[in-house]
Amino acid sequence: MAEAHPAYDERPRRRGRKVLITLVVLLLVLVGLVVVADRVAAGVAERAIAEQVRQEIAKQDAQSAAPSVQVGGFPFLTQVLAGEYERISIGLRDVRASVRGDMVSLTELNVAARNVRASLETLRTQQGDVVAETVDGRGVITYDSLAKLLDRPGLTLAERDGKLAVTAPVDILGQKLTVTGTAEVSVGKEGQVSLRFADLDAEGLPKVPLARTLLNNYARSISVDVPLQDLPLRLQVREVKPLPQGLEVTVGAKDVPINSAG
Repeated sequence: MAEAHPAYDERPRRRGRKVLITLVVLLLVLVGLVVVADRVAAGVAERAIAEQVRQEIAKQDAQSAAPSVQVGGFPFLTQVLAGEYERISIGLRDVRASVRGDMVSLTELNVAARNVRASLETLRTQQGDVVAETVDGRGVITYDSLAKLLDRPGLTLAERDGKLAVTAPVDILGQKLTVTGTAEVSVGKEGQVSLRFADLDAEGLPKVPLARTLLNNYARSISVDVPLQDLPLRLQVREVKPLPQGLEVTVGAKDVPINSAG
């Protein structure tokens, strides 16, 4: 005759599974709460740093839309306790910086600050220094703002076949012509962007030496060095590259005081 013991043995097993499931659910809830708390704290820090960046940009007589900030690394709270953050991404839009009395416009400037030192007290009170060991990024300078620096009516700049191309109306020996050509673009020793127009031509240019001399003189007159030492966050230009949407600049700096640079 079969015994009934297995039916009784099954109940403890079921109770054990229920307890285990309950513990797993509670653990997941606790983990979720920790993650939420961590992200809330990160959001508070991001807003505080964004405000510090906004103040720093204002100090340098530059302008931009409200900065967007994202603190990388997880968990965030351990970085808070250490007072050092692996990576902070800063996005700036519609940046306008003064250059020789004119404003150079960057449609965007995205930078990554690494090994950022900021104490908990600094983030809480917004008093004290927030310093990044390195800051690297890319921005795009609009061709319109560059053209204004050249101060030649009707002159336009654009990208053509990977080069910086120019088109401008000129008057040579009484003839109204349209000059076209390209420029050599490089970064100077002081961080300035150098534009050298040496390959210009004009359809209908009179075939006399004086006409060519006048065209060469015009090329030299629009060949300039654009100083960009006053970019936000003390960023210095490292590389330049013509793109369809503007002149891309690769920028960088070391030991950057995000909130107290002069």
